[in-house]
Amino acid sequence: MRVSTAASYSLLMLTVTLPLFAKGHTVKIAIKGTGLATPIEITDDRVGLFHVWSGPGVFVNHIEETEGFIINWPRGVATKPPASLPLYEVSFYSGCKDEANCRTSEPWLVYVVQYAYDSSSEQGFVYLPGRNDELFKFNHAMWHGHGFEGNWLLATSAWESFVRPIIAKAKQPASSAPALR
Repeated sequence: MRVSTAASYSLLMLTVTLPLFAKGHTVKIAIKGTGLATPIEITDDRVGLFHVWSGPGVFVNHIEETEGFIINWPRGVATKPPASLPLYEVSFYSGCKDEANCRTSEPWLVYVVQYAYDSSSEQGFVYLPGRNDELFKFNHAMWHGHGFEGNWLLATSAWESFVRPIIAKAKQPASSAPALR
């Protein structure tokens, strides 16, 4: 009995401390996909607004969150957007804001989603990879549940306001120098 209690306590401590270690701050967002010559890497302080560990599947004081990350959770599962829309792979990296107390100085990949934007409806869509999707292997740190994984959902206006101008700017051709006369 004594070994069983010690083993149970050790398992409990492991399940509590591992998630806490994994929940670093979002410090980088990388975007690659349609129309981008090179991937976009965003590391400014605004990336911290899009924390993977928020929304359904996250409990604060035993109450499940209903908002957060880049998804409009209350709207539920959306219909699949048209295949003709530009498609982007968006990767979220965590790290420490306090480098002195960090185990590594390099950000680590914690979550990957797909993103599409329909300019005619001005609506963004986010796909959370499901267990049978190739990108799911990267999402070991968070499970939102409620049938969200493996489905398209609507993006939040905060995400749209943040990411649309960044993608648009990256898709613009480099301006050429003015001609000399």
